[in-house]
Amino acid sequence: MKRAAKIIIQGTVQGVFFRQFCKENAEKLNIKGFVRNLENSNVEIIAEGDSENMLKFIEILRKGPAYAQIRNVNVEEKKYSGDLKDFKVLRI
Repeated sequence: MKRAAKIIIQGTVQGVFFRQFCKENAEKLNIKGFVRNLENSNVEIIAEGDSENMLKFIEILRKGPAYAQIRNVNVEEKKYSGDLKDFKVLRI
């Protein structure tokens, strides 16, 4: 089964290679979508993929890279579209 989600990560997640960490793990799990920094210092991820891999991806995001300090992970389920072809790091 396919699944899609909008994920907001709060904490110390900018300036600690969090977006690259997301991209590397998304590609390992065949997750499509994007990650970007938000102006409020959070990170937003839009992701689509196999349900099992999405659960693994979200668990990885809860831990984050070495220097990240995750305070909160908000996962909002979205409708799966299949339109996303790869995983990108977007720059503001």
